[in-house]
Amino acid sequence: MKIIRLPLGDYQTNTYILYSAIGGKCLVIDPGYEADTILRQVQELSCEVEAILLTHGHFDHVGAVKALASKTQWLVYINQAEESMPHMFTAGKLYYTDTYQNGDTLTLAGLTFTVHATPGHTPGSVCLDFGEDLFTGDTLFAGSCGRTDLPGGDPHEMRLSLQHLASLDKSCTIHPGHGPESDLTYEKKFNPYLGGIL
Repeated sequence: MKIIRLPLGDYQTNTYILYSAIGGKCLVIDPGYEADTILRQVQELSCEVEAILLTHGHFDHVGAVKALASKTQWLVYINQAEESMPHMFTAGKLYYTDTYQNGDTLTLAGLTFTVHATPGHTPGSVCLDFGEDLFTGDTLFAGSCGRTDLPGGDPHEMRLSLQHLASLDKSCTIHPGHGPESDLTYEKKFNPYLGGIL
């Protein structure tokens, strides 16, 4: 699997484009800003997007979804628990075509991933597990974790979600919603919000 990271918008939200060397299809994770920039990148790759995957519903992660949907027929996946979020934090009513929930395993664009529900930052936050690559949205960052003081945030749920990530028995690259990538093993050792949590 190949990964392109596009830090976009005022909050430098990481939008990811995932594709395989074969098949000509790809996935877009968290298109928060600059729909035209995302479309240009997809065109340069000569890929056909099969779906948008959303780690959560905050405006800086979903802000470009409606613009993309107006120009394309892409599927859009989200955890339906995000419907409880106030619209002022989700760029209006959330747009999606499909939902996923904890434990779901899906194959899209020839890529297989498992959904980990990780509430705490928002009620329906998820991490997307592609095996060697884990897309953590605003649940886990390099050296930090997501805030819990906004509507829908819950410190207790965040702690349980971090415990779950710490319990994953594997090494993989984490790709957060903001900032640089890291390694899950490294974060278990040195991230003050994750290391030693068990």
